[in-house]
This record gives sequence, structure tokens and C-alpha cells, in this order.
Amino acid sequence: MPQAPRTGPGSTQPNPTPERPGHDPGPGQVDAPRQDEPVPAPQAPRTATRVDIPTLPPTPVGFVGSGPPTYDAEPTALPPADPDELDDLVADTVLDGARYGACTLRAVSVRGDSARFRGEPRRDSLLTARFGTGEQALILVAMATGARATPGAHRAAAEACHWIGRAVGRSHARLAQDIGAARRGDLKSGLHRLTDRSLGKLRASAVEQGIDPEEYAATLRCLLLPADPDCRIRVFFGVGEGGLFRLRDGEWHDIEPRITDVTGEPVVGFGSLPSETPEGDRLTMDLGIPTPPSPYEPAPEPPREPFRFRASVARPGDTLLMCTGGLADPLRGEPELCEYLTGRWSGPPPGLAEFLADSQVRVKGYADDRTAAAVWEA
Repeated sequence: MPQAPRTGPGSTQPNPTPERPGHDPGPGQVDAPRQDEPVPAPQAPRTATRVDIPTLPPTPVGFVGSGPPTYDAEPTALPPADPDELDDLVADTVLDGARYGACTLRAVSVRGDSARFRGEPRRDSLLTARFGTGEQALILVAMATGARATPGAHRAAAEACHWIGRAVGRSHARLAQDIGAARRGDLKSGLHRLTDRSLGKLRASAVEQGIDPEEYAATLRCLLLPADPDCRIRVFFGVGEGGLFRLRDGEWHDIEPRITDVTGEPVVGFGSLPSETPEGDRLTMDLGIPTPPSPYEPAPEPPREPFRFRASVARPGDTLLMCTGGLADPLRGEPELCEYLTGRWSGPPPGLAEFLADSQVRVKGYADDRTAAAVWEA
């Protein structure tokens, strides 16, 4: 809006009420206009400069999508308890957070709607740990999901997190050095070995308990965050399904490592057999008759999940999200959830209670446990 001319000291505008020649008004007096002079128009009031208020995050909601989910929004039934095995109980919700270097961490694990209704324990497990001190410290976030419809799923998930936690903790100094020096090859091979050993101990634990290792199994997803504020390398590794997403400039990117390259010899249950032997003999049709294992060779193990690894450099303003399938699936399947979390997580990091509320926004048709860890870059 154009402003009215200014008057007073320092003004270059003419006085709207000029003095009459030969008349000198006294101190504190104002010369009144003559009868034949027009009365000056009153000055327009000054207007303040307009300031655009930034868009506020959307109001928290309970669900998104076509309608409310079938189950209740709050826990209904508790899991059964054994008076001699109270250490086996799992809380409905675990919430944690921290701030180190250039990043702020929020982590949560919530029992799914289905398990809350049926009184089943949470199959997801969450571990957050700091190894070392000062700028040499290394933060580990590990999450695991036990096999579906197995009684010891929650124990297997907890063991998987504890085994990888011990392995990373004992090697944290070397890992922190490799991350700081961006030794991607050393990191990938080293973390692959630590993951294989941890899941191998989980299978050995199943044998000791007399449980089928396929039932006493878990997916495992981990995030390494250096405490050094000058290092913005974020390392993800693990085995099994889930999600790894990055929110940058108001848009979600699915950066889950893809399993495209296969190396090594063919294994049972993966790939196709050659059409003929090295000697040139054609292979006949498989009649489904099992071949007994050779007494000189161990029986082949079932194929294992491929190792996933990603090391990336974070930018200021990024939000990195690692989660289990319970949150990854609705994020990929319900665009409205992505849109809602974009508005909620594009700004400063939320408090713990806000992050919990955002993480458990429900979507009809998705009722599994949800475990998520988000990192906001300063």
C-alpha cells in the first residue's frame, strides 16, 4: 500500500500548511489557516510491513485413509503372564530419544492393533545404545521382528537386538574410525560378518531350546550414527524386510537397498539348475524324489535373507526414517499417510510424545507392530 508523505525533521516533503508571509507564530502556537485557504486533508495512518506466517504442521489425527480401522485405538488385552517367567513380559510401547552431533534421534516401538486386541505380546524389539564417549561415540539403533504366529517371536527379536548390540559395542572404536574415514568397503564387509555371527547365535539358541530355527528367527535392521558433529555419514545395515526412507525438501524417497546383484554359487531354493552337467549329460526331469545327503558333506541349509547395506551422506534439513514392516507397508500403500507425516516431520524434530502420536497414526488394513527410528539433521 503506498504511504502518505512524511513530515517533520529530515523530511524532504513540503509542509502541507505553509506559513503566511510576514507572520511569525510564537513558540508553541500553530498558525491557523486563512478563510480562503483549503483545509489540508488528514494524513493516512502508517501501515506495518506484512509478514507471511510460516505454514504450521497439520493438526494431529488418529487415523488416515478411507475410514477408521476395525480395532480399538487403545490397548485392550494384556498378554498372558507366567509367575516364574516375568522377565519374559514385553511392554506395549517403548519410547526413546537423544541428540548427538548434528542429529536428533527419536525411536519408538508400539504393539499393533491386532496384538493389542488378542492379548499377544509385541513381536517387535527395539534397542538404542551409545558406545564410547565424546565425539568418538557411536550410537546404535537396532530393531527386529520375530516370525509371525510363533510363541517365542518376541524373545527371538529381543535376542537378535542384543546379539548385534554386543557385536557392535565390542567393535565400536574401529567402526567409528571407518565411518569417519568413509571406508565403505571395510564397513560393509565388517558389518556383514557381525550380522552373520549375531543371527548365527540366534539359530544356535534355537537349537539349544529345541526349537526349529526357522520359527525362532527375526528380521534385523540397524542404524549407526557417529557423535562427531563434522561427520554426516549415516550407515544402515540389516537382514529382512522393512523400510528406509528419507524426507528431503518436502518429499519422501524410498532408499531401501535393492537386492539386485547375486554372487557365488547357486544354492538350494534360489535360481535355476543348469540344463546339463559339465560333462555334457542332459539333466532329466525332477521327479520329486528326495536325495539323501552325502555322509561326507553337511546337509544344505535353507537360503538365508540377503544382507542389506547403505552408507549415505545426510544434508541439513533431512529426516531419515528406518522402520519395520509394520510402518513401511502403510507408508508405501497409503499416500495420505506420507502426506500427513511430511507436514508433521518437515520442520524441527518433535518431542517424544508428539513422535509417538505421529508414529501410531492408524491406517485401515494395517494392524502389525510398528517400530521406527527417525533422525533429524540440524
